[in-house]
Amino acid sequence: MSPTDTISLVLRLWIGAVMLLHGRNHARSLEGTAGWFASVGFRHAELNARASAFGELAMGTALVLGLLTPFASAGVIATMFVAFWSIHRFAGFFVFARPDEGYEYVVTLSVAALTLAVLGAGDASLDGVLGLVEDLDGWVGGAIALAGLVAGGLQLAVFWRRPPDSGEPG
Repeated sequence: MSPTDTISLVLRLWIGAVMLLHGRNHARSLEGTAGWFASVGFRHAELNARASAFGELAMGTALVLGLLTPFASAGVIATMFVAFWSIHRFAGFFVFARPDEGYEYVVTLSVAALTLAVLGAGDASLDGVLGLVEDLDGWVGGAIALAGLVAGGLQLAVFWRRPPDSGEPG
């Protein structure tokens, strides 16, 4: 296995595990997750909680398996953009800056997902076994992954309204 295939595997397994654990956490407490979504300004909080749990479980599984990796990476980027815009940008860069945590974590996961989409899933993946590696990596993979910004922006436009009592800047 080449060094690029090895690092793609490591990156896929790590980001996939992070997303799986987040999705499992959301799925185990859908009511609590919905309450949290509502508290930070999301309308239709139960729908968003279910979508969040299912989406994170699906993208985590796809990344671990290396299946349609740029699309799973787009899901990570979409999820992290929503988290960045609705919560983390107000707290500054560092995760320890405030109770809401800064944005270094969500941006780092996004950059890692974009890197993975550009590198490709590698030979030790379903993308590799199915022959999708050559079709879905490089600039094409990066463009697919960056489409996650559009998806996240659409979710925010449809569902998120800053709570009036948030005290956060405009």
